[in-house]
Amino acid sequence: MLKPKVHEDPRGFFMETYRAEEFAAAGIQDSFVQDNHARSQRGTLRGLHYQLQHPQGKLCRVASGEVFDVALDIRQGSPTFGQWYGVVLSQENKLQIYIPPGFAHGYVVRSEAADFLYKCSEYHYGGDGHGVLWSDPQLAIPWETSSPILSEKDRQYTPLADVPRELLPRYEP
Repeated sequence: MLKPKVHEDPRGFFMETYRAEEFAAAGIQDSFVQDNHARSQRGTLRGLHYQLQHPQGKLCRVASGEVFDVALDIRQGSPTFGQWYGVVLSQENKLQIYIPPGFAHGYVVRSEAADFLYKCSEYHYGGDGHGVLWSDPQLAIPWETSSPILSEKDRQYTPLADVPRELLPRYEP
């Protein structure tokens, strides 16, 4: 989780959402090549997505609304394989999360609507899209909804234990 410096006054606020030298000092060496913006309504769950041949690092934030955001380590051989980290991102808290390459990513919208913005270290390749079932009981992610709004693709994913090993990235220390 990253907390940018926010300068507030009676007019509103100003914050830098990305500064290469500060991110490098924090260990984030990615060069970002693509920015994405998704607007979703309450209860929409997007994820858990990843690209295998073109893994993406993602720097995520919410411009309006609120989401519960999750990063899941799916790197074979990783000491934290199968573990996830979740954080609430909102327009109020202005937090950001960095999702490293080799992690699956997803979020659920907790407000009436949310504008979710993220920078990617690799381009999106539609044919390289993979995923893990959002409701995998072994992961026990507390999404706060039992019947989210899902894409058909997200409904079809399997639990992590059932994903063929050749479709998972490898941990490279």
